[in-house]
Amino acid sequence: MRVLIVEDDLLLGDALATGLRQLGHVVDWFGDGAQADAALAATTFDAVVLDLGLPGGDGLVWLARWRNAGVAVPMLILTARDGAAHSITGLDSGADDYLVKPISIDELAARLRAVMRRTSGRAQSVWQHGALEYDPASKHVRWKGETIELTGRELALLEALLKHPQRVLSKAHLQEKLYDWSGAEPESNTLEVHIHHLRRKIDPAIVRTLRGVGYALGSGEAGP
Repeated sequence: MRVLIVEDDLLLGDALATGLRQLGHVVDWFGDGAQADAALAATTFDAVVLDLGLPGGDGLVWLARWRNAGVAVPMLILTARDGAAHSITGLDSGADDYLVKPISIDELAARLRAVMRRTSGRAQSVWQHGALEYDPASKHVRWKGETIELTGRELALLEALLKHPQRVLSKAHLQEKLYDWSGAEPESNTLEVHIHHLRRKIDPAIVRTLRGVGYALGSGEAGP
């Protein structure tokens, strides 16, 4: 999951970004709404964690602006403003969840998983595709009942494909799910290497290649 954090508190922002990365998420962190606005215009995120007390503009103002502009990405408000009135205002402004500081990384990750289940229409906590099972909470992968050990990048790639099992995803889209802007530029063949590893570890047919278009999830059944 690629997550955008908008939080001006340096210690909290760094703690949230570090904690989510350690759980296997790709994270971009910015300290104000203008930077986040530019990021949303340039990249597809799976979720946004938005602080309300931002410099240069309240988080609710940015939330309303993004919703009015048609930005549909799930947004979780993170704020020190406790009370029902504040949560109602946030939810009515277009937020998908409302979290009061302080919050643990485990709770934030669980809220992110819950909002992703709601927005993707998945009722079950374990995603199943044929003989393939994936638990986003534990990051456990099973193929035909056997546990498969995957690296963080391989897990992120598999999750991106599982989120859209009927779609063909471009190379650019998949790379966005694997790398944030804080690291070095990935090599041109990095995605293909990760796909090769998924096919080798799970099954050769687990990822389909559509030349000149992109990649898609395979049938979920063992190949010949």
